[in-house]
Amino acid sequence: MSTQRKPEFVDDAVSDEVVQSYLQSNPDFFERHGELLSSLRLPHVTGGAVSLVERQVSVLRQKDLKLERKLKELLAVARANDLLGDKIHKLAIALLGATDLAATLNICEKSLRVDFDANQSILVLFRDPDLFAAVKVGRFFRPVLRQDGAVKAFDTFLKRNNPRCGQVRDAQRDFLFGHETDEIGSCALVPLGTKAELGFLAIGSVDADRFHPGMSTDFLARLGQLIAAALQRY
Repeated sequence: MSTQRKPEFVDDAVSDEVVQSYLQSNPDFFERHGELLSSLRLPHVTGGAVSLVERQVSVLRQKDLKLERKLKELLAVARANDLLGDKIHKLAIALLGATDLAATLNICEKSLRVDFDANQSILVLFRDPDLFAAVKVGRFFRPVLRQDGAVKAFDTFLKRNNPRCGQVRDAQRDFLFGHETDEIGSCALVPLGTKAELGFLAIGSVDADRFHPGMSTDFLARLGQLIAAALQRY
């Protein structure tokens, strides 16, 4: 007696992955079968149906809008950078005309307040305070010895060579802006000289998002280098 072998079950269904792989490997498929484009229908968000060509046009239009928004964002950043560059250039020209330390400090304070919209700014200079008793620039100028106990709150920042942006600790805020000041939402700390050998600049803002850890600090670094170069003359 002989037995016949049953035919193996073959699934004729084609998976989505197979179709996708084939179309990716044959991008000219619809060029060779153009009649399919007019017969294929796809659901629309409104509940109706659109042709594949119409859907492709819609997708391309959405991509175009995204690229347009991205271009606008890039242009806005470029314009902002140009404005910052102009302000730093203006500050550099003004500092070249300063004849003494008091004039240099007054120029820096005014530039930060008027041109850079600083709500609060403090320039900490690592020098003996007794040597600068005659220099009056309001609260902006803070001469202090590097080994002063209050400066220890900034040790981590001072060991680095880059600006730091974000919120400041209570001890830092109290030293810079006073115990009664609680309006500072964010702050930029800018070293003056290599590893802040001359001191540092603190720029405070009431806006908690004005100076955030993720922002670029290139212009802050240039600002610090410019002010440090001006201070080294005295």
